[in-house]
Amino acid sequence: MRSIYLAACACVALFASTDDQQFNGRWNIMAADAARPRVWWLEVSGAGVPNTPAKGRFLGSPIAQVEDVPRISILDGEMRFAVERKAGRDGKGAQKLLFYARLEDGHLKGTFEVEGDPSSYAEWSGVRGPNTSDRDDVTWKRGDPLVLFDGHDLNGWQPLNGKQPSGWMVKDGLLENTPTAQNLVTEKKFTNFVLHMEFRLTARANSGVVLRGRYEVQLTDDFDRAPSPMSSGAILGRIAPNMNAADFPGVWQSLDVRLVGRQVTVALNEITVINRQIIEGPTTIALDANEGDPGPILLQGDRGVIDIRKLVVFPLTKTR
Repeated sequence: MRSIYLAACACVALFASTDDQQFNGRWNIMAADAARPRVWWLEVSGAGVPNTPAKGRFLGSPIAQVEDVPRISILDGEMRFAVERKAGRDGKGAQKLLFYARLEDGHLKGTFEVEGDPSSYAEWSGVRGPNTSDRDDVTWKRGDPLVLFDGHDLNGWQPLNGKQPSGWMVKDGLLENTPTAQNLVTEKKFTNFVLHMEFRLTARANSGVVLRGRYEVQLTDDFDRAPSPMSSGAILGRIAPNMNAADFPGVWQSLDVRLVGRQVTVALNEITVINRQIIEGPTTIALDANEGDPGPILLQGDRGVIDIRKLVVFPLTKTR
């Protein structure tokens, strides 16, 4: 079985090649999927350093938050690592996710499978996460507001799957969804901006607003829980809010987000819960791995009901 080599990866580091250092860095990955392509993210460090085992961090469906990869092996130009995933309703079972990759013309080309399940086999391709010089400082000017929802219609929006009903409607001046609606995306794309949103969740709803179609700000019914990378106001799976500022279900709440490059500030109900922190890479809902490009605003609609009465974006432009 191919997975046997994973147990020996500590030994591989003793014979590390300097060529292996090319695996180091952050990679944005597109994985083939029957329903739609999935975006994963991988950071590799320590590759090609003698007597030091390579390690990493991984995020990707079904792993919803960044997970440490304590050991990565590279043998004959092939990188190999495994991620454990809990399985079963009680979470007591476990599956091992196996990843293999080689470098081809500066790209990672790899395969994936669940150990013991050949039907899970998938191929994937990774590109290096882009660098950006944009930082949130005083040189950015707020432009005129772009009203994304005006209380009248869904002009400017489209469902992710245009062949099926969206599950969203405008009723009494509110944008609302059915519990199993599609994700909704803007036709316009954005780079650096400030977003203001006023919303209301039903009990046990789990929604989110996705910046540039790649970074999800979590919105969920969790007013009575401790903050975490999965709680309201978080950059889902990546950055935890400094406190739980969520309100009760059925209460109108506000969300204000400022995004410049990868630097994000989030205020939930007028309380700053993330302040100018760097988003290292995409979250699991991402539409693509092209982090350096502009992207749409996405509303998650398939995990409970959310009402929206205001949604405005203010583009930011650099003054000097």
